[in-house]
Amino acid sequence: MALTWRPMRPNDIADVVEVARLSFPDHFEDRPCFENRLALYPRGCFVLADGHEAAKGYLIAYPWRADSAPPLNTVIEGLPADPALIYLHDLALHPSVRGGGATGAVIARLVEQATEDGWPAVALVAVNDAVAFWSRHGFVEQTAPGMAAKLPSYGPDARYMVRRL
Repeated sequence: MALTWRPMRPNDIADVVEVARLSFPDHFEDRPCFENRLALYPRGCFVLADGHEAAKGYLIAYPWRADSAPPLNTVIEGLPADPALIYLHDLALHPSVRGGGATGAVIARLVEQATEDGWPAVALVAVNDAVAFWSRHGFVEQTAPGMAAKLPSYGPDARYMVRRL
């Protein structure tokens, strides 16, 4: 397979939902959530695919407030009027393609794009014991008072992390 990252399209959503289901069984998000994020900020939505084959991974990011994250599996009305950074909502790979180094390219692409667009940082919530993974990509754990009550909904190991650009 010649998997490459490309912009997400509406017809990729079913594959994205399946990859999410396999990757985050304890943090389920359904089709309307992914459709919503693609509609709000297509510039931050990518899939890992081989031509027109099923997507094997995805990344979704969009402008958001610092020290904040939207609730899981929700449709948001719109992007905030006062975004402060790019929020990396999800990055996931199908189990069949994990471990091959595919994530580095899309993280670099997102960071480059965010830098070009003038954003000062990219933030995320690390789940499933992923703090070490995100640390290798330049993200640092942050104590964010606005996230203290929300983090437990992501699981006991959830951490808010930021990469300054």
